[in-house]
Amino acid sequence: MVAVSSLRPVSGSAHEILGLLRDWEAAEDPAPLVVETSGSTGAPKRVVLSRSAMRASADATHTRLGGAGQWLLTVPPVYVAGLQVLFRSVRAGVDPEPLGDRPVAAALGTMTGPRRYLSLVPTQLVRMLADPAETAALARFHAVLVGGGPLLPRIRRQAEDAGVPVVQTYGMSETCGGCVYDGLPLDGVAAKVDGDGEVWLAGPVLFDGYLDDPARTSAVLVDGWLRTDDQGALDNDGRLRILGRTDDVVVSGGVKVPAAAVQQMLLEHPSVTGAAVVGLPDPEWGERVVAVVSTEAAAPTLDELRDLVSPRWWAPRAVVVVPALPVLSHGKLDRVAVRRLAAGA
Repeated sequence: MVAVSSLRPVSGSAHEILGLLRDWEAAEDPAPLVVETSGSTGAPKRVVLSRSAMRASADATHTRLGGAGQWLLTVPPVYVAGLQVLFRSVRAGVDPEPLGDRPVAAALGTMTGPRRYLSLVPTQLVRMLADPAETAALARFHAVLVGGGPLLPRIRRQAEDAGVPVVQTYGMSETCGGCVYDGLPLDGVAAKVDGDGEVWLAGPVLFDGYLDDPARTSAVLVDGWLRTDDQGALDNDGRLRILGRTDDVVVSGGVKVPAAAVQQMLLEHPSVTGAAVVGLPDPEWGERVVAVVSTEAAAPTLDELRDLVSPRWWAPRAVVVVPALPVLSHGKLDRVAVRRLAAGA
């Protein structure tokens, strides 16, 4: 079967999608496009995005970064991060540069824009920081957006110490991609945290709904606000901190264990390069805390990992060691696959 390029849902090569976006941008009153989510937490959803929302997102991004520029496409164009790289390019009137199979250092030499940007997921940044030439190339960009998952503070420090202008983004397909940069919402975007610690977002970047799924739409769009299913906190200066997913809380023995916090503690082990924590059914505890970790040296023991966790009752009761955590095609953690790995503990 021959693949057909389309914006409903978005499909095709970067070149094909770019052409469709140019026509969509020039049209008098185009229908919204539809982008599929990655399905990192389960079944993918089809997200309906209007042109006005995509424009608001792209223009607010360029305003925050200091002006329009040329984008290097390093992520798949069919998901919202890559789609926005292409649409920002359309709005800027500057052709994007596809990375392809080249290193970033080689692609940088072919870029001609006065300002240069790219988007990465954390896994890509970690791999590039291991290569001095790639690290030096990243430092020559005006902004390196990193989103799609948590960015470890030590990785950000490593990048910034090397001169890489990291901008940590937070958002989702339902907000046309990243809409909070380094904790601060883009112009026109509002963020709040309710009494249960859940993050809500509002503004012109919000999606119209899920295609042919009014029940799911009404469950997350309430009075102009999007409930994100993410836990967060607002600092005194108004910066938003994401603490993890609402479904990342494991209730073990009646105690609520925040998986994201435990993951951060496990990453303090010098051999651990990645960590994911899930809860599995347990007849005694209700849920058993299980860690799946990747390592680059000798595998840590369960006791070594438990000693890193405080309070102690948050500590995992089992560990699965793997060469690398499972990720989806664009680098985000595959939570469904992680759960399957944990089930073998």
